[in-house]
Formats: sequence, C-alpha cells, structure tokens
Amino acid sequence: MLSLQKKALKTDNWTGAIITLAIASLWIASLVGSFQIFVPHSSWICLICSILVRTYLHTGLFILAHESMHGNLIPQNQRLNKIVGRLMLGIYGFLPYDRCFVNHINHHRYPSQSGDPDFHGDGANPIHWYCKFMGEYFPLRSLITFITSMIVIIAILMIAFKVSLTNLILFWLLPLILSSLQLFFFGTYLPHRQVDNNLNFSPRLHSDRYSILWSFLSCYNFGHYHWEHHAYPHIPWYKLPTALHTQT
Repeated sequence: MLSLQKKALKTDNWTGAIITLAIASLWIASLVGSFQIFVPHSSWICLICSILVRTYLHTGLFILAHESMHGNLIPQNQRLNKIVGRLMLGIYGFLPYDRCFVNHINHHRYPSQSGDPDFHGDGANPIHWYCKFMGEYFPLRSLITFITSMIVIIAILMIAFKVSLTNLILFWLLPLILSSLQLFFFGTYLPHRQVDNNLNFSPRLHSDRYSILWSFLSCYNFGHYHWEHHAYPHIPWYKLPTALHTQT
C-alpha cells in the first residue's frame, strides 16, 4: 500500500509539471500568435474566440499559482513548487505571492466568515463583492506595480516589436480582466454565497460527462467541485472530480 501511495505521488509530481509546462507554453504561444492578428480584417467570431481562449489560459496561470500555494504543483520539490508559483502569479498580473498565499490560507481557515478575505457577507451585491475581492489581491502597492510594469512592457512591445496597441488591449489586458471575473464568479461568488442553501458548495456524489466538462471549462474544477477542494486541499485540481472516491 505504501509503495502504491509513493507511486501515485510521483505520478502527480510529473503530471503537475507537465500541466504547468503545457498551460504556460500555450499562454505564451497564444499571446505571440495574437500579436499577428490583423484586427480590422478579422471576423468577430475569430476575435471573440481568440479572446476567450486567451482568457481561459490566463485563468490557468492563476490556477497553477493556487496549486503552488497548496504544495500540489510539484509536490516532491517544494522549493521549485513555490518558485514556479511565484512566476505564474507574476505573469498573471504581477501579484505578490506571499500576500496571496496568506489570503488563501485564511480563506480555507475561515470560509465564508468574517476572517475570510474572499467573502463579503450573505446576499452581498456581487459588484461590491467583486470590488472587495479585487482589493484583497490588488492592493494599492500591487496596483501601482501592475500599472507601471504594464506601461513599460507595452511600450517595449509597441516600439521594439511594432505590436499594435489594439492587439495588446484585446488579447492581453481584456483577457486579464475577464479572467478575474471568471475566477471571482465561478470560483468564489457562486460557491460561497448563501453557503447553507447553496448546492454549489455541497459534495458531488456523482459526476457525469457534462458536469465534468462544464467544471473544467468554467474554472478548472474549482467552481463545481469547490466543496471537494475545501475538504481535500492537497488533491490537485485535475483530480477533484474523483476526490470522494480517492479518499475512500
């Protein structure tokens, strides 16, 4: 039994590393590819699909950083696990890893309570809740760092590489904003509002193909399988649909 557990841990280690490399590579490739899109001659369908893909991959960067906070990214090498997490969070939005780590630990320690930095009270207006959510992860200092860094990078890309400002806005800045909305709505607001009566914060006693696909597309399993994540935080995101079976 012990040897099987070690084998499973080793598999997870490689799986986490491969998934990290895949998402990060796709993010870079899609960003570079989006710079080549000539927006005036592109169809609305093409532009919308490109923005959605970029948004989903951008959300993936935060998911990887989140996995790092739980030690799930590269479990056998926690030093590298944290380094990669910091890198993913930096690429995502120049966010401070240590602050996000403390916030997330408190979120698990006091879910949907006053000590939870992600919570805004029962029945709270989602707009106010979103603003508080963003304020917790984008304090003034981080916001200044983000704006300054983005201005410098955009200037370099426009001057040195002749990248269109329109492309930068559509395929980098807009996906970042949409990603924050995706993370908030599916990963925080839906699972944690009115917890006692909310089915989204109940264990998934069974999973069908539709729910698993929707869970993956909506927020990398952290919306639909949010209870499982809180119950078993050291199970990686891609195994959350089988969390109950894994623990029995």
